Amino acid sequence: MYSLYRSAFFGVTLMRRVAFFVEDYAHQQIIGALVQRIAHETGVAIECDWRNSRHGYGKLVQELKEYLRDVKRQGDIPDLLVIATDANCKGLNNRTNELPLDDCPVPTRALAIPDPHIERWLLLDGAAFRRVFGRGCSAPDLKCERNRYKDRLRQCIYDAGITPNLGGIEFAEDIVNAMDINRAMQVDDSFNRFVSELHNVFTGWQK
Repeated sequence: MYSLYRSAFFGVTLMRRVAFFVEDYAHQQIIGALVQRIAHETGVAIECDWRNSRHGYGKLVQELKEYLRDVKRQGDIPDLLVIATDANCKGLNNRTNELPLDDCPVPTRALAIPDPHIERWLLLDGAAFRRVFGRGCSAPDLKCERNRYKDRLRQCIYDAGITPNLGGIEFAEDIVNAMDINRAMQVDDSFNRFVSELHNVFTGWQK
């Protein structure tokens, strides 16, 4: 259970509440690890409030609509709303425009829209793979094929002599923490956009 505040070297730091809506387990593990890492590196204390983490895009949209309606009615506004869903080859802007964010009562938001799929983000830094598994992986291509990057992630881990029981997503936190974030931002626009949004929000809280 999270405390509202935590002790810091120079006093007391406000615990910021981050509400998450994500498409599935893979998004929860990868986006959660990224948010925690950026928060730690910027010196921000956060409480992760997972509002959903299963059942795909349709369920995400339905539950997000219900949540935003309740927030508007009750006024319990989080410090940050993070929404994660794959672009699925529709492009970042088109996928963003599909989300029910008109008249959204939460002013501070960060959208994680991997293009085309979230598993590709774990393949952006081959050196991080080497640090985690003892063997690197080649840079991913950019093609729109269902399960392409799920299969690529699984195969890269197999090639390192490790059996990924959950398709490799169980290693998401390890890979994210080993990643050169700046390098990954340079090779993937969707990753760059999300991390930049997060960094801007977190550094803004420091002021």
